This record gives sequence, C-alpha cells and structure tokens, in this order.
Amino acid sequence: MVVVVGYIPTPEGRAALTAAIEQARLRGARLLVVNASRGDARWGESSPRGNGWDLVEGEITAAGIEHQLIQDLGSSDVAEQVLDLATTHDARLIVIGLRRRSPLGKLILGSAAQRILLEATCPVYAVKAESPPQR
Repeated sequence: MVVVVGYIPTPEGRAALTAAIEQARLRGARLLVVNASRGDARWGESSPRGNGWDLVEGEITAAGIEHQLIQDLGSSDVAEQVLDLATTHDARLIVIGLRRRSPLGKLILGSAAQRILLEATCPVYAVKAESPPQR
C-alpha cells in the first residue's frame, strides 16, 4: 500500500508531510514524497536553502515508515508528476497542502491542487497549514 505526498518546503508542504506520515502510519503504507515544483521550492544539494531532504528523511525515518524521496522528474507540471506517480504505484491516498487564498484566488484554487483533486483515481487528503497566532 502506498501514500503519495506532494511536498515543497513551505508551511503548506510541512502540513502535508505531517498528515502523510500520520496516514502512512495508520494504514501501514509506504510513503512516496514528491518534491515537484515550478519554482525554487525544490530542495537538493545545489539548492540555496541547503539540503532539506536530510530533515525530511530524518523525520520519516524516525516515524519508522518505509519511504522514498522523489525529486525533479523532468516535468514542469506538478500535478502530472503527482498523478503519474500515484497511478504507477497504485497509491491508496494522495496528500496535498493547500494555500490560503484571496477571494479572487479562491476562484482558481491553484491549478496543481485543482487538477489533483479532480483527476486523481484515489482519495485526496487536502490539508492547510496552521494559521499563525493572532496578536
């Protein structure tokens, strides 16, 4: 059994990773972490943000979950990468993080998130990052 999570190093990506770890644990599933991004949200050794994969790998390993980290699949279409991996690995669940949006942005939702929600052949678990505390 496989759970696929789309991950980028943002609060929404962290929320998705946390939820995916919990779902993989509950289901006894293997976790595929996909770092697919159109911008600079990829983490790798050449990234200016440093090798964030070490932190992600450490967190999943500490949770005792079998996993695979997948990055830079050669396509700029994030939704296509996540959907293709979910299909190829017969995923039972896809986990994605959603950004908060303005009223205009809510009409669009986010093209990658919208495509994944509409085209996935398995359930999709969409999570939001926690809101910062109000002052």
